[in-house]
Amino acid sequence: MKPNNFAMKDWHLEHVEKVIIRYIKGISPDASSFEKRNFKKYGTISSCAKQIEYDIKHGVTIEDVLTVMQRIRYDKSFSELRGNPETVQRLDELERQVSAPKKVASW
Repeated sequence: MKPNNFAMKDWHLEHVEKVIIRYIKGISPDASSFEKRNFKKYGTISSCAKQIEYDIKHGVTIEDVLTVMQRIRYDKSFSELRGNPETVQRLDELERQVSAPKKVASW
């Protein structure tokens, strides 16, 4: 029997999708002050990339993340997201951020 090192991989994959969609949607124009404050704190590209990196540490691969981004880009179920040109731009920016090689600090 093979051990399951990443028991919650499916959950983390769903979390990646939710994080990406939340980032590319942005904030609604009629958001409350609480929502604006939360978006300012957690809605940045760096925060989104950190959450995706956390999910990668827990079993999701870079290929899985890029597959989710491609599905968002081309699938019919996400067509309302692609209607806004800002969302496509944010998706491109996030894809560059995630697929860029990570800098390793050398001592």
